[in-house]
Amino acid sequence: MDLTKIREDYPILDRKIYGRPLVYLDNTATSQTPREVVDSIVSGYTSTKANVHRGVHTLSMEATELQEGARRKVKEFINAPSTDEIIFTRGTTEAINLVAASYGGTFLHDGDEIILSVMEHHSNIVPWQLLQRRADIRLRVIPIREDGSLDMDAYRSLFNEHTRFVTVCHASNVLGTVNPVKEIIAEAHSHGVPVLIDGAQAAPHLKIDVQDLDADFYAFSAHKMYGPAGVGVLFGKRKYLEMMPPYQGGGEMIETVSFEKTTFAELPYKFEAGTPDFIGIAALSKAIDYMQSIGIDAIAAHEHELLEYTTKRMIEEIPGVKIYGTAPGKCAIISFLVGGEHHYDMGMLLDKLGIAVRTGHHCAQPLMHSLGIEGTVRASFAVYNTIEECDLFLNALKRVSAMLM
Repeated sequence: MDLTKIREDYPILDRKIYGRPLVYLDNTATSQTPREVVDSIVSGYTSTKANVHRGVHTLSMEATELQEGARRKVKEFINAPSTDEIIFTRGTTEAINLVAASYGGTFLHDGDEIILSVMEHHSNIVPWQLLQRRADIRLRVIPIREDGSLDMDAYRSLFNEHTRFVTVCHASNVLGTVNPVKEIIAEAHSHGVPVLIDGAQAAPHLKIDVQDLDADFYAFSAHKMYGPAGVGVLFGKRKYLEMMPPYQGGGEMIETVSFEKTTFAELPYKFEAGTPDFIGIAALSKAIDYMQSIGIDAIAAHEHELLEYTTKRMIEEIPGVKIYGTAPGKCAIISFLVGGEHHYDMGMLLDKLGIAVRTGHHCAQPLMHSLGIEGTVRASFAVYNTIEECDLFLNALKRVSAMLM
């Protein structure tokens, strides 16, 4: 890869923070957006802004084609069987809430059990807890091993006659662990149980094939894969989506409305109430084009090189460092603590040196509790990061560690 050329796509990387060059290592929270994706957003607002599916005039038809072209692009990106199974949402969080409210609220009842893992993001915990307010449903939790990998033997032991649903992340936003989701899905299907995969951390780094995985539901967000904020995707198998009632009501998702009765639109539109972010959705299509122009495998290989280089030097050169999540094949995420120093202190001091990292519980408090800590410092890499930036980060970390210890 021509990293010099790639970095030119991101004007924000030229910023100075406290007089120092920005080293952006908070990519797990959100990635930066390349110029061509930003340009598509500007073009949408300046040349094709009109509501989709509602007009016969030229602008509306152009905007509609951009949105539906994006749906086709997403279908190809994850190898879904049909565009009818691609639902646009505001992000992974809304996609999971849709499934919890619509599928869970309809088909899960008192005494039923849901299996999820201890490493889940809050967005894949809280929606199921909200469901518990309506029914006596039990959450069963898969533990992790010392290296941060899922305990698959424990997972298999959780199934019983009450198990009705499984939901797990494809990759952990804290540990970087890539879960064996194909195996997880196969085990659930052997018990006749459907599975939702939270793919927010996997879609930017891995090739996703929902047919090969045999996923029943798969959710991800645009803003973590070089796209705009406020746009996400839910893939769902037709057999489930057709059974599920609409998540929200309003315009776009109806066939007919009277005061006596409403009938709903066909898939996928019955789950897309109201005016969508059609400009952001079109920009997601551009972000997918951007990733594919570089190559998903090339992006992953580059990020892995940065991960290996930085991890090795941290272990060798930073006294007292502890890295959380060491499973083989992990994503390019390093969550760590140094000695007894507080993660917030380290993050604030690193920021003064131009290094942008994430600190805290990373919306994964149950995982932190299981690790016996309150939070970590997290550095995460993307396609535009460089070895030189890793060196800047490591030098800054040495300086901050020396100041605090």
